[in-house]
Amino acid sequence: NRQRQKMIKTVILAALVASASAFQVGVMPSTSGMRLRTSASSAPRVARRSVAIAPRMAFDMEALIQDSKNERLAHLEKQAMDAIKVSVENNENVVFPNAMIAGDCVITDLCGRLGYLKTGQVKIMVVDTFHLFPETMEFLKEIEKHYGFKAEVFQAEGCKDKAEYDAKYGADLWKEDVEQYDKICKVEPFQRGLKTLKTGVMMNGRRRDHGDERAYIDLFENAPIGGGMAKVNPLAYWTFEDCFDYIAANKIPIHPLHAKGYPSIGDAKDTIPIPEDGSVRFVNYKFEGKKSEWLDYNAERKGRFVGLANKDGSTKTECGIHVAGAEQTFDRDLWVEGSKVAELSKSEAEALAKSKDDAVVVIYAPWCKFCQALEPAFEDLAKELDGVKVAKYRGDEDRDFVKAKYNTNSFPTINVIKGGKVIKYESEDRDVKSLKAFVEKNIKVAA
Repeated sequence: NRQRQKMIKTVILAALVASASAFQVGVMPSTSGMRLRTSASSAPRVARRSVAIAPRMAFDMEALIQDSKNERLAHLEKQAMDAIKVSVENNENVVFPNAMIAGDCVITDLCGRLGYLKTGQVKIMVVDTFHLFPETMEFLKEIEKHYGFKAEVFQAEGCKDKAEYDAKYGADLWKEDVEQYDKICKVEPFQRGLKTLKTGVMMNGRRRDHGDERAYIDLFENAPIGGGMAKVNPLAYWTFEDCFDYIAANKIPIHPLHAKGYPSIGDAKDTIPIPEDGSVRFVNYKFEGKKSEWLDYNAERKGRFVGLANKDGSTKTECGIHVAGAEQTFDRDLWVEGSKVAELSKSEAEALAKSKDDAVVVIYAPWCKFCQALEPAFEDLAKELDGVKVAKYRGDEDRDFVKAKYNTNSFPTINVIKGGKVIKYESEDRDVKSLKAFVEKNIKVAA
């Protein structure tokens, strides 16, 4: 029995050693040919034959991993192209707002391969905030030439260049009121662009691995009730690493700042390299440095919106273009179709500001999410104020006038007109009760 137990231990140990060695050198062990004898005569045979180990197959772990990644990328590529095809073949006026970041470069290439850029079936739209890196607009020229398209560029309303913008709004608006800056330089031009191009479907590069507001997006999003458009997110299920894998595999044009340490590119004023020493770069279609600094979940935009915060103190993660409701009113006005809120022309607004009549006027912009939120409450206020004129005037198209005559620096601004005096509502409380209390404090309202 002792001899037998010793023999079994020897065989097991030999098998374990062989298995470990085979994994290290890339050879899978086999126990075919191995036979344990339990008779007394087996002891000499063990010493004589030991254990037969036969190699079965070569195992190249790196090759297998690369094959798996290639298969995944091929699947994602087909899925994205199918989503683009479905959008183009079933809708008119597909518009792709392109920020020229890595994912947008992937979508640009896919659209180019499908022939949709040269034919204009997919229109490229670019918002120039006047605060972009100089390299960004130069890169736009490069991809226009490479893919054979001409982008539609939109900027702050009424400003043809940075000098005009600075004269009108001030160079430091983004420091003084970042939400107002977003509205003027990003959201309004964005909405105006969609409207000008008669957008039926908006294509964009949002992905689930961006996290935050984007963590559960799908390939397609239906148009919301009450206005808006359908969206297609061709890269919804991709990762940031997938984007760079595609870029490297296809050697497509990418933004030059990736080679200088920037994982994502936005406004120069609040975008930094990650890490800040620029030690991670994507150069000649290869990563240099610790690439996980860029590729970890929700890491792509770590270098964006640096030092910026929302009014509620929360960290800024969106510019306002892609937040819920941002596209809700690009193709409609506020307080329309039977509304109790009257629309003022320019001459009526000028006359009302000097009038002895009592009135309540909201100065608004239809793309502004705060104006959108105010719409139902202000409508209800108009219904409750018997004998008082309740009106609206669109201020984003006439900023100098509303600033001078209607106390307006941001939207919405609500004023009471009393005896030719324009009195501004200063509170952020915009419920019916609060608004009505302000009106009744300043003018007489019929019971």
